[in-house]
Amino acid sequence: MKNNIIAATKSLCPVCLKKISADYTAEDGKVYLFKECDLHGSFKTLVWDNEDHFRQFYKPDSSRDKPLNAKKSEAGCPFDCGICESHRQATCCVLLEVTDRCNLNCPVCFAKAGSEVSSDPSLEKISEWYDMLLKSGGPFNIQLSGGEPTMRHDLDEIIKLGKSKGFDFFQLNTNGIRIGEDMEYLKKLADSGLNTVFLQFDGFSDNTFEYLRGKNILNKKLKAIENCKKLNIGVVLVPTLKKGINDHEIGDIINFAADNMPHIRSVHFQPMSFFGRYGKAPDNEDRMTIYKVLEEIEKQTNGKMKIKDFDSGSAEHSLCSFHGDFFKENDEIKPVKLKSNSCCSSQSARKSVARKWSMMKFDPGSAKEKSGFNLQSIDSFLDKVNNNKISISGMAFQDVWNLDIDRLQKCYIHTVSQNSGLIPFCAYNLTSLSGEGLYRKTFEQQE
Repeated sequence: MKNNIIAATKSLCPVCLKKISADYTAEDGKVYLFKECDLHGSFKTLVWDNEDHFRQFYKPDSSRDKPLNAKKSEAGCPFDCGICESHRQATCCVLLEVTDRCNLNCPVCFAKAGSEVSSDPSLEKISEWYDMLLKSGGPFNIQLSGGEPTMRHDLDEIIKLGKSKGFDFFQLNTNGIRIGEDMEYLKKLADSGLNTVFLQFDGFSDNTFEYLRGKNILNKKLKAIENCKKLNIGVVLVPTLKKGINDHEIGDIINFAADNMPHIRSVHFQPMSFFGRYGKAPDNEDRMTIYKVLEEIEKQTNGKMKIKDFDSGSAEHSLCSFHGDFFKENDEIKPVKLKSNSCCSSQSARKSVARKWSMMKFDPGSAKEKSGFNLQSIDSFLDKVNNNKISISGMAFQDVWNLDIDRLQKCYIHTVSQNSGLIPFCAYNLTSLSGEGLYRKTFEQQE
């Protein structure tokens, strides 16, 4: 095993959460993260199904886009989150968990949400969060999350409050139930400045919904998409992928998105991570890796989208994500040529996400009046590009089994914690084999 080491890093023991050494190792054409705890033995976790592709994606770097007002590091990563001075990437997107409540009880929920009774953070508390974010280098892109954020009746006020403080991009992370049933509620969100709906969308079959969500709510999701279309709100489909459950529906989801452009802006795949309510010890055959997702995309789109059309992340760690942009014209899907994947800043990533996932609100008449020039041809070009381009991306969140401290230090998706400030998403949701978490608590526990 040691003779096949590709790269060394640090990780945690899945049992006791002690920091231990770890190695990326090649074996039979695949790549595993191998680590050993002196108390609980060794662990080998599949991270990539193709060694050559791993080497292509894996791009170690020494960049440090350091967060503003970082905490002093004392216990060492990942035990000083807040963010600490060991972190190597500034914030891009921030999750505001505005409630613990949810109108579903998903068997795979990373937040273990499900109760309809909870004490939500007040508007005053959320105002304090906004102020903290501004002092930490904001404004950032805001993801309204939970629980299910639409359980709150004042979500529009939360958006208005953030807008008044200078935050200009708001994304709603939702299962779609309420916005599919309550058009008036969605209109309030749109009027307050909601940019994008990040819609949980796992597929089309009964088996998929029963396994991942506990019941079939496809019709509610389709209605949510229809309502967003009426209000000109961009939609990103977010499938949680579970091998053997809905990985065969990848092509159908992409085709559905392409057929419903431009209001569906993107598909953002999230392979299953083993934390939260689904924190059992995984079998390596159970892992849906980034390479496997890309392999299935190529297979299920009949080669219209190929593995080579996708590249790794540039602001986050290269092993965390993939992305590719595609142009649709006359029912033909063609890749947009990939740019050189040099490291970019979180600020650049924020702008890129906001542009790709929001509907274009360009007023040609107004532009002509202000400029004094006839911009009709430019307007036509911009509209064509915007209306015919779709982004296909994905992110493989880390759990305690495949945690790489180097990856964690490059994380640019951060969650607000009442006690600890900003915490990388994967650290915030990390749970041990017994369910013990480093950071996540209910709002009552955080008071």
